[in-house]
Amino acid sequence: MGKKLPTIDDRKVIAKSKLFSIEEIELTFSNGVKRQYERMQGGTRGAVMIVAMPDPETVLLVREYCAGTHTYELGFPKGLIDPGESPDIAANRELKEEIGFGSNQLKEIQNVAMAPGFFAANMNIFIATDLYEERLEGDEPEELDVIPWKLSEYKSLLAQPDFNEARSIAALMLVKDYLSGPNE
Repeated sequence: MGKKLPTIDDRKVIAKSKLFSIEEIELTFSNGVKRQYERMQGGTRGAVMIVAMPDPETVLLVREYCAGTHTYELGFPKGLIDPGESPDIAANRELKEEIGFGSNQLKEIQNVAMAPGFFAANMNIFIATDLYEERLEGDEPEELDVIPWKLSEYKSLLAQPDFNEARSIAALMLVKDYLSGPNE
């Protein structure tokens, strides 16, 4: 049986920007210990990440600017789920915006928590096959570089200094496992 969740005694927004709010919460744990935590208030929309495969041996990556590290990073197409969208519709839209392809075959392979210690945000990871050309205008300030990579060369991808985002690494490993078939 799991532990009893702490009681939230107080909560207040202590900082706010265009993108997020930081909330301070005062908690009392079941053993009487009191603590203050800070967390980002997250929306409940969620996000998607897509491993697009134009053929059974190749994945498509994007290289895009990441403001948090002020670098260009290599990873899989991703984005927020818009209001009213289902995760699969959002995944197909993001593919069209970021790599210029849609998918006739989207399969959700895992839902992951992004940083549960700091905010409530989940990401649905999809594998996309049976691709077709279609481009939608996205919100990126510049065109993204699309880089095909042989799945059999995944270890060299993991060695790339600009392929280091934990979500992309998790997606790569989940897809490799998914494609290897059922585990007994």
